[in-house]
Amino acid sequence: MIAAVLIGFISLAIWLVLVFGRGWFWLLRERDDGPVPPPARWPAVTAVVPARNEAGGIAQCVSSLLAQDYPGALRVIVVDDQSDDGTAAVVRALGDARLQVLCGAPHPAGWTGKLFAVDQGVATAGAAPDYLWLTDADIAHSHDNLRALVSRAEAGHYVLVSLMAKLNCESFAERFLIPAFVFFFDMLYPFGWVNDPKRPTAGAAGGCMLIRRDALERAGGIASIRAEIIDDCAMGRRMKTQGPIWLGLTNRALSLRPYPCVADIHAMVSRSAYAQLSYSPILLAGTVLGMVLLYIIPLTGLFAGGLAAIFGALTWVLMTIAFQPMLHFYGRSPFWGLALPVIGVFYAAFTIDSAIQHWRGRGGMWKGRAQALAK
Repeated sequence: MIAAVLIGFISLAIWLVLVFGRGWFWLLRERDDGPVPPPARWPAVTAVVPARNEAGGIAQCVSSLLAQDYPGALRVIVVDDQSDDGTAAVVRALGDARLQVLCGAPHPAGWTGKLFAVDQGVATAGAAPDYLWLTDADIAHSHDNLRALVSRAEAGHYVLVSLMAKLNCESFAERFLIPAFVFFFDMLYPFGWVNDPKRPTAGAAGGCMLIRRDALERAGGIASIRAEIIDDCAMGRRMKTQGPIWLGLTNRALSLRPYPCVADIHAMVSRSAYAQLSYSPILLAGTVLGMVLLYIIPLTGLFAGGLAAIFGALTWVLMTIAFQPMLHFYGRSPFWGLALPVIGVFYAAFTIDSAIQHWRGRGGMWKGRAQALAK
């Protein structure tokens, strides 16, 4: 009984630290919907889109780039990364003079396919653009997104402005797991700390990144992160060595990729979860233990009775409240907050499976490629 009380108190203490001592991450104050003054001069921008077997949705993505209400020069480069579904033909059919389609070369050893495709696009862009707009092929952008991105970058002298694209949240699996995915990301990389030049915390969201070209060159270019599975956060770390960066939530960049089943979200998470832990069995064990303390102990405490039940109930209430802003952002019922302990168990299982996939030589699996380097 004493052990149950002690463990329950530890769980509550951890949540108190997360809620009150981790940059108030859960309040979601870092959004791109605030007013930002326009720059005196609109700099040139080149968008680079790596695409592998994206024929189903890339027309919508690229069309949204070409439809930007941007007063400056804009060019779009799509790098077809060895697709076999006609992706390049779909893009070429859009027929815009500002659009260029590259046939990507096979990626060399030591590179992930996506990053080598991005590198080829950046090299083709050359020295002409002031900014590079890196976006995934499954993201659609509102017509004013680039204008807002550039305005923020210029006003804040940011070397990187990144937006967490709003993910699909319609199917049961998405309602169950997607808001928590962004909640956990914000917990791991508190946006307020990322945006604070005085803090070392750095991160980014790969679906939408506006990068100063000269700063990227000083940071070593795409080659400096060529083997990274979690390439967006690696980019955030590199760019923060060159100047201030900014990361926030948005309604201006929307994911086109649906996750109709739990298995689809499982695949998305397990592709990179073990890479986040630096492929370390020790960190894996610590992470699983931490998630047990965060999500399972509060529920078991309820059945222990006495003080342990009180600690468990307080912890459950605290995590439910902390989850509410994210649920509101995604337009989901606040009652989903009560399911956060169960959701946490699913993500712990996904993390364990990510390690198993890596040990089997299938780490970082994406579009038929196991991209994680052997450790």
